[in-house]
Amino acid sequence: MVVNQRLHDLSATELSAAYRERKLSPVEVTQAVLNRIERWEPRLQATWLLNPESALAQARASEARWQRGEPLSRLDGVPSTLKENIATRGDPLPAGTAAVELRPAAADAPPAARMKEAGAVIASKTTMPDYGMLSSGLSSFHKLSRNPWDLSKTPGGSSAGAGAAAAAGYGPLHIGTDIGGSLRLPAGWCGVFTLKPSLGRIPIDPPYMGRAAGPMTRTVLDAALMMEVLSKADARDSMSLPMQDIDWSSADCHPESLRGLRIGLWLDAGCGLDVEPDIRAAVERAARLFEEAGAIVEPMRPFMTQEMLDGMDHFWRMRSMVDMNALTSQQKAKVLPYIRAWADSAAGFTGEHVFRAFSQFHATRVAAVTACAAFDYVISPTAPNAPVAAKLPSPTNDPLRPLEHIGFTVPFNMSEQPASSINCGYTKGGLPIGLQIAGRRFDDLGVLRVSRAYEQIRETQRPWPEPPTNA
Repeated sequence: MVVNQRLHDLSATELSAAYRERKLSPVEVTQAVLNRIERWEPRLQATWLLNPESALAQARASEARWQRGEPLSRLDGVPSTLKENIATRGDPLPAGTAAVELRPAAADAPPAARMKEAGAVIASKTTMPDYGMLSSGLSSFHKLSRNPWDLSKTPGGSSAGAGAAAAAGYGPLHIGTDIGGSLRLPAGWCGVFTLKPSLGRIPIDPPYMGRAAGPMTRTVLDAALMMEVLSKADARDSMSLPMQDIDWSSADCHPESLRGLRIGLWLDAGCGLDVEPDIRAAVERAARLFEEAGAIVEPMRPFMTQEMLDGMDHFWRMRSMVDMNALTSQQKAKVLPYIRAWADSAAGFTGEHVFRAFSQFHATRVAAVTACAAFDYVISPTAPNAPVAAKLPSPTNDPLRPLEHIGFTVPFNMSEQPASSINCGYTKGGLPIGLQIAGRRFDDLGVLRVSRAYEQIRETQRPWPEPPTNA
């Protein structure tokens, strides 16, 4: 199997086995991935701080460990990327915006530290939009990132480069972050898998309400492999969960494990954009497959409201306005006009308005937990819409209606529940469609198991996109 497959397409699970059996070397795999990036990157623009020399040096060190029979982990020598806002020692953190003064980070953030300790080859950082506040690859600092399935479309965001890189074959392992859908939206629009874990399952620095780091991969088992490493304790995250001895390898389950599960089918978020017909049809097909596998699928009523969505939006506007006010006029002028307009719109908010807006985070949490209580898992569209034009900052292109596409994703950030996105079909135009699978709080392994079961019963997947011949 290894001989007949292109090296950049191999999963981390396959690479680890090939390294152990000395059928492949981390050096040749890393070089193949770098060659793949070289072909795609002029058009995709998903990377930042790409360093081939460093990647190959890491690969040579890994090769020596495997030859001695002393790998650091099963991820040793596997090519990977990190989202730009995950600190790596000595590298600046622009946060996707030209307004930030570039200063080298003093230390590796927890996800970066865990990947380095595991021996993974970190080939590059990946791009994000200004302050991570767009579901787009549009940035005032980075070049415009695009979707490999259709270069005229957005990869989503804010883990824009990570989603595009995973779909394009920039190695099997990628890490992004998510505060309202920033892992799941690009995963859904790029056709890859992700897990937004329970809050605190993967330590992160700095921690923030609803913020999570998570794996972005082509397969569920590769994400489970990453969880073995990323879920280790780190005291810097004051919101992290106690360390648990979870057998992440048990994510590799048979579809028979779906039998008897009660699954809620959530097709109307209750706010934001209407679900497009192609997306609704694909999610309904997925629901039928769950039923055929023995699950009990029941429809759910909408539980989000426009008041909840607007409240969270207005609080984030005020937070961003405060951040913008700390900038000089010259710095603020460098921020994307869309982000400036969005933040400036909070100038007239009263203290009472902001307080009531903030209260919607808790209202969302209560609504999500209550709605999900009757079910083992909930399935829904990841996003109500297909990816829009790459140059648009958001699907509505309206800074006063910026979050209309996150009604399905954001509640699970606020309720701290784990939720994945896995491809469940394609639009008539050939773009991927994401299926979100959410579980009860702390049941990250269960979400992986249900995702893995679905991965085995879903319809045949289309080949991964190839770079244009003129790229």
